[in-house]
Amino acid sequence: MKLAASERLRFLLATVEKEKEHLLLTTSRLFAQKIDAAWISSLEANPDLAERLDAFVARFNRLQDTIGDKLIPELMRNMQETPGAALDNLGRMEKLGLLASVEEWIEARNLRNRLVHEYMHEPGEFAEALKRAGALVPLLTATDEALRRYVDMHLVIKE
Repeated sequence: MKLAASERLRFLLATVEKEKEHLLLTTSRLFAQKIDAAWISSLEANPDLAERLDAFVARFNRLQDTIGDKLIPELMRNMQETPGAALDNLGRMEKLGLLASVEEWIEARNLRNRLVHEYMHEPGEFAEALKRAGALVPLLTATDEALRRYVDMHLVIKE
């Protein structure tokens, strides 16, 4: 028997879909270039690239926040489970096969401060953090897709 999905869950699924589209667009544009310390150092002279970088960082963080802090707990409530601490929720999603790796998710989460602050002082380290964040985008998108498949299989979505 399928349970009815809450209005909040439907809203969050739609929100994540838009956020994912925006992140994928920015990711493809940003990583079409070679990212290294020299590229990071050139940002002050190139405001368009700096804005593209800022858009990637904001969208990467936003998608991860929306999935981890909002969508997963709401999905758990719709599954008749009580959400707990973020790490416990992520562990539950990993156990269900909806998240590939809690460890990588936490790594992506920990990139936040580095992506927000480091390029001002350490271009080489920032370039490495940025490339790692780019490599973790598929983790975010795959998690969204797995959550959607789960919802499609186990919950009734009413428009």
